[in-house]
Amino acid sequence: MKLSRKADYALRVLFTLVDRRGEGPISMTALAKQNDVPKRFLEHIMLDLKSQRWVESTPGRTGGYALACSPDDVTLGQVVRFFDGVIAPVGCVSVTNFEGCSQAATCRFRRILLDIRNLTAAHLDSATLAQVARNQPVAEREVYSLELIGGDGI
Repeated sequence: MKLSRKADYALRVLFTLVDRRGEGPISMTALAKQNDVPKRFLEHIMLDLKSQRWVESTPGRTGGYALACSPDDVTLGQVVRFFDGVIAPVGCVSVTNFEGCSQAATCRFRRILLDIRNLTAAHLDSATLAQVARNQPVAEREVYSLELIGGDGI
């Protein structure tokens, strides 16, 4: 699974708003700069986040955006599905965006892909914004530690 840029940016902004809870609204310009997101693209994302009632806006010079919900009530799965539609790595294991394949009856690795879909969905659906916001950032050395994953090409 690869997140779309839109989902990635939306999650960045949501975590910024979780971290700022109780501090008042933050401007679009500050959100864009802090999260390294093009402001014009962020404007569309913020409208989407507002449509889900995850964020709220306050107009005016001192206005901006704030979290409109409890971070315990929103999961990463909800956000990813809203922006990207599906979590399945390929269409032949998607429920909502199924794509048939001529090899489905004999495919040997479809089971693994189905397991990946189920594990990914379960993990994203159990991870709330509040829980993930408490995580420490991943160090670059962790990403490149091949002994932890048993192979390269990831």
